[in-house]
Amino acid sequence: MIERLGALILDSVFALGNFVLFLIIAVVYALLPPFKPRLIIRQIRLIGADSLFLILLIGTFTGMVLGLQGYNTLSRFGSEGALGAVVALGLVRELGPVLTAIMIAARAGSAMAAELGSMQATEQVDALTVMAINPVQYLVSPRIIAGIISFPILTTIFDVIGIWGGYVVGVGLMGTPSGPYFNGISGNMTGHDITLGLNKSLLFGVVVMWVCCYKGYHAERMATGVSRATTEAVVLSSIMILAWDYLLGSILL
Repeated sequence: MIERLGALILDSVFALGNFVLFLIIAVVYALLPPFKPRLIIRQIRLIGADSLFLILLIGTFTGMVLGLQGYNTLSRFGSEGALGAVVALGLVRELGPVLTAIMIAARAGSAMAAELGSMQATEQVDALTVMAINPVQYLVSPRIIAGIISFPILTTIFDVIGIWGGYVVGVGLMGTPSGPYFNGISGNMTGHDITLGLNKSLLFGVVVMWVCCYKGYHAERMATGVSRATTEAVVLSSIMILAWDYLLGSILL
């Protein structure tokens, strides 16, 4: 039992080391020529533009739910005027970055893990190496750069559409005054709140791309390897998003 436990610990440390080195190598190659702007633009389209409708849909309903539940709670204390601040701060500081990252991990991240896993299973990654093309620089680095660019933009869109969704329900449906809704936002939201949300989105962009690319790149070359890598990529990305959300929030607050 002691020998098995020691082997398990050593394997875990070895896997963690490979996990961290994978990110370091990908970041280093992203800063070294030759640069691949076409690959970066293609990944921005896959991560950002193709996920835009999903972000708009989820952001709208999230803001509507916040407007409904926030009004029902604040009306008990006669504080309906604070609805705008509650909706905006909840979206900008927490829900916007987290839900955006989880949605992109479920949609674009899983596709990336499956694509890289299929390339690994069909030996296309080995073919790149034979052609003197660094597979990490060609496949992973553009995705990480695209994630860093796309996540803050999508998070901003999520926040804006969520605030308007809360406005539609809180003001249009529940009857909250329109003036206090926007005055509460301008009076209570600071630049620190916006910076906190953007910093989270930048970190989540790196985390999601890192995890999904790692799982796909190291998928087992067997029938179930791609599906297992895709599942592990989405689950681990979601866990790391929530864990880093707490850690970054506790540090920056």
